[in-house]
Amino acid sequence: MVSLRFPFSFSQPAKQTHVPASATSSRPFNVASSAFTIAAAAGAAAVAGVAASSQDPKRPVFQNALNFFFANRSLPLWASLSLADSSNSVLDSRTGVSFPSVLTDSQRLLGIGIRKKSILGLKNIDVYAFGVYADHNDVKKLLGDKYEKLSSSQLVENKEFNDDLLESDISMTVRLQIVYSKLSIRSVRSAFEESVGRRLQKFGGSSNGELLQRFTSQFKDEYKIPRGSVIGLSRERGHVLRTTIDGKEVGSIQSKLLCRSLLDLYIGEEPFDAQAKEDVKLNVASLLHN
Repeated sequence: MVSLRFPFSFSQPAKQTHVPASATSSRPFNVASSAFTIAAAAGAAAVAGVAASSQDPKRPVFQNALNFFFANRSLPLWASLSLADSSNSVLDSRTGVSFPSVLTDSQRLLGIGIRKKSILGLKNIDVYAFGVYADHNDVKKLLGDKYEKLSSSQLVENKEFNDDLLESDISMTVRLQIVYSKLSIRSVRSAFEESVGRRLQKFGGSSNGELLQRFTSQFKDEYKIPRGSVIGLSRERGHVLRTTIDGKEVGSIQSKLLCRSLLDLYIGEEPFDAQAKEDVKLNVASLLHN
């Protein structure tokens, strides 16, 4: 009998067929519009709660309204503002993971996605949720002259726009927040060896084994990543890829090829989450137009 080191494999993204926005009920992620919608929904819920429960003389009206609101917090949005944090954050209702809406003062949250894995080919489970951030000043400075006159719909369909987002020296971060409680750092290392390795070969040829090893060796066995742990993968100016685990820096590598290969996993041609990629492009377009 063959012994498996890991009883699962990371699933590959399915080929996506573009569906016009008018033909689907899904909606792009937008932090500002989500905040407004949620505030309006919360107000409506509270009013409805008051109206529905004001006839009960045994319960104070305000308490009834609060109870109604918290009992009906599930809103028809896949992302909503967290009410548990005093700072602005965005909650992915699919995984229960919250993401800061802003990192390092200038990196804005542009989209949230999920990395899934397959257990013995039988079932997909959520491994981690990820948020993609970009520095809004860098976006305007490096992409504005070329793209600010194009509409959002034109930009979403523009392959060159996506390539420039991957190639340009824009400060970006992919924030991974662990969801699967049994995930080991060895599994993360193995997954990156496969996925980043394929991209390095695709964009730079087959002679990048040393670069891949430098990156994956940062994920040492000594690091524990229980549910809730955060892995940060940041492209800093000068095409430096900086890696952190729960806020602790574990390494940095200056390589434009590595930065592109890593970001391609999340916003490239075959991303882990196609909807997250579309949200990122739409929100980058919004930054260009504001």
